[in-house]
Amino acid sequence: MRRADRLFRIVQYLRGRRLTTAAQLAAWLQVSERTIYRDVRDLVTSGVPVEGEAGVGYRLAPHFDLPPLMFTREEIESLAGGLRMLQAWGSPELKRGAGSAWAKLAAALPDPQRIELERTRLFAPSFAVRDVGILIDTLRHAIAGRQVLRLDYRDVQGRASERQVWPLGLYFWGEVWSLGAWCALRGDFRSFRVDRIVSAAADGVQFPDQAGRRLEDYVRCVEAG
Repeated sequence: MRRADRLFRIVQYLRGRRLTTAAQLAAWLQVSERTIYRDVRDLVTSGVPVEGEAGVGYRLAPHFDLPPLMFTREEIESLAGGLRMLQAWGSPELKRGAGSAWAKLAAALPDPQRIELERTRLFAPSFAVRDVGILIDTLRHAIAGRQVLRLDYRDVQGRASERQVWPLGLYFWGEVWSLGAWCALRGDFRSFRVDRIVSAAADGVQFPDQAGRRLEDYVRCVEAG
Protein backbone atom coordinates (compact mmCIF):
# COMPACT_ATOMS: atom_id res chain seq x y z
CA MET A 1 0.00 0.00 0.00
CA ARG A 2 1.27 3.45 -0.89
CA ARG A 3 1.99 5.74 2.05
CA ALA A 4 -0.48 8.34 0.78
CA ASP A 5 -3.21 5.69 0.71
CA ARG A 6 -2.28 4.59 4.24
CA LEU A 7 -2.52 8.15 5.58
CA PHE A 8 -5.92 8.56 3.95
CA ARG A 9 -7.16 5.32 5.51
CA ILE A 10 -5.88 6.35 8.94
CA VAL A 11 -8.00 9.49 8.68
CA GLN A 12 -11.00 7.41 7.61
CA TYR A 13 -10.58 5.04 10.57
CA LEU A 14 -10.20 7.92 13.03
CA ARG A 15 -13.20 9.87 11.77
CA GLY A 16 -15.51 6.89 12.30
CA ARG A 17 -14.55 6.08 15.92
CA ARG A 18 -14.39 7.85 19.27
CA LEU A 19 -10.95 6.50 20.13
CA THR A 20 -8.56 4.31 18.16
CA THR A 21 -5.26 2.92 19.41
CA ALA A 22 -2.05 2.67 17.44
CA ALA A 23 -2.18 -1.10 17.90
CA GLN A 24 -5.60 -1.25 16.24
CA LEU A 25 -4.46 0.88 13.33
CA ALA A 26 -1.30 -1.18 12.94
CA ALA A 27 -3.33 -4.41 12.81
CA TRP A 28 -5.85 -3.05 10.31
CA LEU A 29 -3.17 -1.62 8.02
CA GLN A 30 -0.66 -4.45 8.55
CA VAL A 31 2.22 -2.19 9.57
CA SER A 32 4.15 -1.67 12.80
CA GLU A 33 2.97 0.59 15.62
CA ARG A 34 6.13 2.61 15.08
CA THR A 35 4.95 3.32 11.53
CA ILE A 36 1.58 4.45 12.88
CA TYR A 37 3.23 6.82 15.36
CA ARG A 38 5.24 8.36 12.54
CA ASP A 39 2.22 8.63 10.25
CA VAL A 40 0.08 10.29 12.93
CA ARG A 41 2.88 12.76 13.66
CA ASP A 42 3.07 13.63 9.96
CA LEU A 43 -0.70 14.07 9.76
CA VAL A 44 -0.62 16.49 12.69
CA THR A 45 2.29 18.39 11.12
CA SER A 46 0.31 18.73 7.88
CA GLY A 47 -2.65 20.26 9.72
CA VAL A 48 -4.94 17.30 10.37
CA PRO A 49 -6.34 17.80 13.92
CA VAL A 50 -5.53 14.41 15.46
CA GLU A 51 -6.04 14.42 19.23
CA GLY A 52 -4.58 11.95 21.73
CA GLU A 53 -1.20 10.40 22.29
CA ALA A 54 0.80 7.23 21.84
CA GLY A 55 -0.20 4.51 24.28
CA VAL A 56 -3.65 6.01 24.88
CA GLY A 57 -5.38 6.39 21.55
CA TYR A 58 -6.25 8.89 18.86
CA ARG A 59 -9.33 10.64 17.56
CA LEU A 60 -10.13 13.42 15.13
CA ALA A 61 -11.33 16.80 16.36
CA PRO A 62 -15.13 16.92 15.93
CA HIS A 63 -15.04 19.83 13.48
CA PHE A 64 -12.68 18.13 11.03
CA ASP A 65 -13.82 16.87 7.66
CA LEU A 66 -12.04 16.06 4.42
CA PRO A 67 -12.41 18.71 1.72
CA PRO A 68 -14.60 17.84 -1.27
CA LEU A 69 -13.01 16.30 -4.32
CA MET A 70 -11.61 18.97 -6.62
CA PHE A 71 -10.81 18.35 -10.28
CA THR A 72 -9.85 20.56 -13.21
CA ARG A 73 -12.12 20.71 -16.25
CA GLU A 74 -9.71 18.45 -18.15
CA GLU A 75 -9.71 15.90 -15.32
CA ILE A 76 -13.52 15.88 -15.19
CA GLU A 77 -13.75 15.36 -18.96
CA SER A 78 -11.14 12.58 -18.78
CA LEU A 79 -13.09 10.76 -16.07
CA ALA A 80 -16.41 11.25 -17.86
CA GLY A 81 -14.99 10.10 -21.19
CA GLY A 82 -13.40 6.99 -19.70
CA LEU A 83 -16.55 5.99 -17.84
CA ARG A 84 -18.74 6.52 -20.91
CA MET A 85 -16.39 4.37 -23.00
CA LEU A 86 -16.73 1.52 -20.52
CA GLN A 87 -20.49 1.96 -20.41
CA ALA A 88 -20.59 1.72 -24.21
CA TRP A 89 -17.90 -0.83 -25.00
CA GLY A 90 -17.37 -2.75 -21.78
CA SER A 91 -18.75 -6.02 -20.50
CA PRO A 92 -21.96 -6.20 -18.43
CA GLU A 93 -19.93 -6.13 -15.19
CA LEU A 94 -17.75 -3.24 -16.35
CA LYS A 95 -20.83 -1.30 -17.51
CA ARG A 96 -22.41 -1.71 -14.08
CA GLY A 97 -19.15 -0.70 -12.40
CA ALA A 98 -18.82 2.39 -14.59
CA GLY A 99 -22.39 3.44 -13.81
CA SER A 100 -21.84 2.98 -10.08
CA ALA A 101 -18.54 4.89 -10.22
CA TRP A 102 -20.26 7.75 -12.09
CA ALA A 103 -22.94 8.00 -9.39
CA LYS A 104 -20.35 8.01 -6.59
CA LEU A 105 -18.23 10.61 -8.36
CA ALA A 106 -21.22 12.87 -8.95
CA ALA A 107 -22.26 12.57 -5.30
CA ALA A 108 -18.76 13.46 -4.06
CA LEU A 109 -18.23 16.52 -6.28
CA PRO A 110 -19.21 20.05 -5.28
CA ASP A 111 -22.23 21.36 -7.19
CA PRO A 112 -20.31 23.40 -9.82
CA GLN A 113 -18.11 20.43 -10.72
CA ARG A 114 -21.02 17.98 -10.66
CA ILE A 115 -22.76 20.19 -13.23
CA GLU A 116 -19.60 20.19 -15.36
CA LEU A 117 -19.53 16.38 -15.18
CA GLU A 118 -23.14 16.11 -16.34
CA ARG A 119 -22.55 18.61 -19.16
CA THR A 120 -19.46 16.88 -20.52
CA ARG A 121 -19.81 16.58 -24.30
CA LEU A 122 -17.65 13.51 -24.75
CA PHE A 123 -19.63 10.52 -25.98
CA ALA A 124 -18.88 6.89 -26.89
CA PRO A 125 -21.61 5.48 -29.18
CA SER A 126 -21.86 1.70 -28.98
CA PHE A 127 -23.77 0.95 -32.20
CA ALA A 128 -20.57 0.56 -34.27
CA VAL A 129 -18.99 -2.00 -31.94
CA ARG A 130 -19.88 -5.69 -31.88
CA ASP A 131 -21.20 -6.71 -28.48
CA VAL A 132 -18.77 -9.22 -26.95
CA GLY A 133 -19.50 -8.14 -23.39
CA ILE A 134 -20.30 -11.49 -21.76
CA LEU A 135 -17.20 -13.03 -23.34
CA ILE A 136 -15.12 -10.12 -22.03
CA ASP A 137 -16.25 -10.94 -18.49
CA THR A 138 -15.29 -14.60 -18.98
CA LEU A 139 -11.82 -13.55 -20.14
CA ARG A 140 -11.43 -10.99 -17.34
CA HIS A 141 -12.18 -13.57 -14.67
CA ALA A 142 -9.76 -16.06 -16.25
CA ILE A 143 -7.01 -13.42 -16.31
CA ALA A 144 -7.63 -12.49 -12.67
CA GLY A 145 -7.63 -16.14 -11.58
CA ARG A 146 -4.75 -17.20 -13.91
CA GLN A 147 -7.03 -19.87 -15.37
CA VAL A 148 -5.99 -21.80 -18.47
CA LEU A 149 -8.55 -21.25 -21.23
CA ARG A 150 -9.60 -23.41 -24.16
CA LEU A 151 -10.62 -21.24 -27.09
CA ASP A 152 -12.66 -22.14 -30.18
CA TYR A 153 -11.13 -19.57 -32.51
CA ARG A 154 -11.59 -18.43 -36.13
CA ASP A 155 -8.81 -16.61 -37.99
CA VAL A 156 -9.31 -13.83 -40.54
CA GLN A 157 -10.04 -16.42 -43.27
CA GLY A 158 -12.61 -18.12 -41.04
CA ARG A 159 -10.47 -21.21 -40.44
CA ALA A 160 -11.21 -22.92 -37.13
CA SER A 161 -8.68 -23.93 -34.50
CA GLU A 162 -8.77 -24.94 -30.86
CA ARG A 163 -6.26 -23.15 -28.66
CA GLN A 164 -5.18 -23.71 -25.08
CA VAL A 165 -3.93 -20.36 -23.76
CA TRP A 166 -2.72 -18.55 -20.68
CA PRO A 167 -4.76 -15.31 -20.76
CA LEU A 168 -2.67 -12.29 -19.75
CA GLY A 169 -4.44 -9.04 -20.69
CA LEU A 170 -7.27 -7.43 -22.65
CA TYR A 171 -6.75 -4.55 -25.07
CA PHE A 172 -9.32 -2.30 -26.74
CA TRP A 173 -8.30 -0.86 -30.10
CA GLY A 174 -11.22 1.47 -30.79
CA GLU A 175 -13.37 -1.06 -32.66
CA VAL A 176 -12.25 -4.44 -31.38
CA TRP A 177 -10.99 -6.07 -28.21
CA SER A 178 -8.04 -8.45 -28.28
CA LEU A 179 -6.74 -10.99 -25.81
CA GLY A 180 -3.00 -11.15 -25.20
CA ALA A 181 -1.99 -14.66 -24.23
CA TRP A 182 0.62 -17.39 -24.21
CA CYS A 183 -0.51 -20.00 -26.74
CA ALA A 184 0.39 -23.64 -26.01
CA LEU A 185 -0.22 -24.65 -29.65
CA ARG A 186 2.30 -22.13 -31.00
CA GLY A 187 4.61 -22.15 -27.98
CA ASP A 188 4.68 -18.37 -28.13
CA PHE A 189 2.71 -15.23 -27.41
CA ARG A 190 -0.34 -14.54 -29.55
CA SER A 191 -3.06 -11.89 -29.79
CA PHE A 192 -6.61 -13.15 -30.36
CA ARG A 193 -9.38 -10.86 -31.56
CA VAL A 194 -12.23 -11.36 -29.12
CA ASP A 195 -14.86 -11.03 -31.87
CA ARG A 196 -13.32 -14.12 -33.52
CA ILE A 197 -13.50 -16.23 -30.36
CA VAL A 198 -16.53 -18.50 -30.79
CA SER A 199 -16.33 -19.81 -27.24
CA ALA A 200 -13.99 -19.77 -24.25
CA ALA A 201 -14.00 -22.17 -21.31
CA ALA A 202 -11.70 -22.60 -18.34
CA ASP A 203 -9.85 -25.92 -18.10
CA GLY A 204 -9.96 -25.83 -14.31
CA VAL A 205 -6.17 -25.50 -14.23
CA GLN A 206 -4.28 -22.49 -12.89
CA PHE A 207 -1.22 -21.51 -14.88
CA PRO A 208 1.94 -20.49 -12.98
CA ASP A 209 3.41 -17.02 -12.66
CA GLN A 210 6.31 -18.05 -14.88
CA ALA A 211 9.17 -15.80 -15.92
CA GLY A 212 9.19 -15.32 -19.68
CA ARG A 213 5.43 -15.87 -19.98
CA ARG A 214 4.11 -12.91 -18.01
CA LEU A 215 2.19 -9.89 -19.25
CA GLU A 216 5.30 -7.72 -19.28
CA ASP A 217 7.00 -10.37 -21.46
CA TYR A 218 4.04 -10.30 -23.85
CA VAL A 219 4.26 -6.49 -24.05
CA ARG A 220 7.97 -6.64 -24.83
CA CYS A 221 7.30 -9.23 -27.52
CA VAL A 222 4.61 -7.05 -29.13
CA GLU A 223 6.79 -3.94 -28.99
CA ALA A 224 9.68 -5.83 -30.59
CA GLY A 225 7.38 -6.64 -33.51
